[in-house]
Amino acid sequence: MNKRNTTISICKAIAIILMVMGHADCPSVLSNFLYEFHMPLFFMAAGYFFSLRYLDDEATFVKKRLRGLYLPFLKWSVIFLVIHNLWFRIGVLNEQYGNWTGGVTHPYNWHQACQRLWNMVSAMGGYDEFLLGAFWFFRGLLVASILYLVVFKLVRRLWLRYRPLTAPDDMAYRLWMPLLACLVPMLLAGWKCAEGLKVITLVQGGYRELMGCFFFGCGFLFRQWQHLYRPRWWTTAACFAIVCLFSVSLTANMNWRSSFEQFLSLPLPAICGCLMTYDVATRIDRHEHSRLRRFLVYLGDNTLCVFVFHIISYKVVSVMKILYYDLDWRQIGCHMVIHDHAADDFFWVPYTIVGVGLPIACQYLISHFISLNRSRV
Repeated sequence: MNKRNTTISICKAIAIILMVMGHADCPSVLSNFLYEFHMPLFFMAAGYFFSLRYLDDEATFVKKRLRGLYLPFLKWSVIFLVIHNLWFRIGVLNEQYGNWTGGVTHPYNWHQACQRLWNMVSAMGGYDEFLLGAFWFFRGLLVASILYLVVFKLVRRLWLRYRPLTAPDDMAYRLWMPLLACLVPMLLAGWKCAEGLKVITLVQGGYRELMGCFFFGCGFLFRQWQHLYRPRWWTTAACFAIVCLFSVSLTANMNWRSSFEQFLSLPLPAICGCLMTYDVATRIDRHEHSRLRRFLVYLGDNTLCVFVFHIISYKVVSVMKILYYDLDWRQIGCHMVIHDHAADDFFWVPYTIVGVGLPIACQYLISHFISLNRSRV
């Protein structure tokens, strides 16, 4: 891999494309497949960059996490809160059409808006569920990464109590401590699912954060032993087969209401799916002058704009679908996409293309415009 870790950027790009595809009412066979691993892949990609130096420099790590996750979450959550009622006035949202279960959203009064603001600041909740439905990830990754740091420090303290002469380049730091730091949150997640427990201080109960911590640690472990892993066609095929097998027989994902069986079913296909994606990304990354590679690297380095704007971008395709099927114009308010005819049409394809392409194109144009202005000054 090169110094910029463009392979990991490509992995993140593939993950964000799969996320947008999954939100676009793609066929259930495809949806079940990609949900096995696409969100764990984000956590593993983040854990890949974790450094042991943060064990003795906690403040830098926490500040970095807050700056990269909490502040963007808060900024965009508040912006969408301020303009929430405006969406109703212009017809983007309405109280007649909502999600596939029949739930709808409503304009906020002053008290509701204030309460949501408090939830955003204090618990990273309260965001607009219909337009920012993927925002749980910001909270999940923030808590998961800080929790991993805390668990790793505790594991190290216990380890050094009995082996005080352990060197930083020892096998303990490369394998045993990171492995134990992965197992702790995984066991806690299993306990939580088996007993139906909730972390009452975390929105949605904490399952995503605990499993996110596990996958974050898996990413760090992979970084330590990456030099021993050589992607081959048969490893990619084997990982693909395992993900397929689980997606049709023991479907699981990072749903916050996961059962104990789903908890047990998630780690293996998720890790295999991440390795499969890494194999594909490695092959793409070898073609340095490929347009596909350049696009995926740029997308992987700018996933934030897609996270924030892919749902609102879907509305462009919803207009097309309304015109094509002569549907009620209020269906543009459906979450996340229009559900009529979703089982027998291919509108999930343009939903995916626009959901990824429109935000990243705007990001590119804005960045290019800013860089041009700076060069003229």
